[in-house]
Amino acid sequence: MRVLLVEDDPRQASFVVQGLEQEGINIDHAKDGDEGLVFAVAAPYDVFVIDLMLPKKDGLSLIYDIRAKGITAPILILSARNSVDDRVKGLQSGGDDYLVKPFAFSELLARLQALYRRATGLAEPEQLCMADLRVDLRRRKVFRGSARINLQPKELALLEYLMRNVGRVVSKTMIIEHVWDFNFDPQTNVVEARISRLREKVDRSFDHPLIHTVRGIGYVLEDRS
Repeated sequence: MRVLLVEDDPRQASFVVQGLEQEGINIDHAKDGDEGLVFAVAAPYDVFVIDLMLPKKDGLSLIYDIRAKGITAPILILSARNSVDDRVKGLQSGGDDYLVKPFAFSELLARLQALYRRATGLAEPEQLCMADLRVDLRRRKVFRGSARINLQPKELALLEYLMRNVGRVVSKTMIIEHVWDFNFDPQTNVVEARISRLREKVDRSFDHPLIHTVRGIGYVLEDRS
């Protein structure tokens, strides 16, 4: 899942960003409404999280502009305003859900996951499996056969993306868009380096590899045994 957070409160933003990153979610952060619109039209996002009280362009105006651009990804509104009128106005402006501050991170995460499921029409699985490789999404743990594999957060996010696209070749650009943030430099070899580390942990000690390079195109996760 790729999320755009538009929030001007640095403490609130840090709380959300760190929490979602620990869950393996790719998140970008815009600090005002104008920057939020730039981000929104520059990259594909699965869910937007937008505060209403923003500098330069308020949250309702930002939501209106996002919808006017033809962007249909679900929007979760954050606000300290709790009146029925405020919630109705937010939803009528193009928002899909409304979360009142202060909030528990667990509720924010649950609402994001629900919006994502609703938008994709897919039930969020508790685990992803391919051959003898298994990712427990709830506990953020990885196993190959009976062996536990310890991955860093970005390695886990990369493996999860590959497993959600089993048998499909994904390019470096696609990986960057879904696993790294907006400020990532595509000219670096970080993707190649992370794939190499992932192979060391997922493939090297086992009978046959699951991560394959498709020369000149990208990478694919599949069982070729």
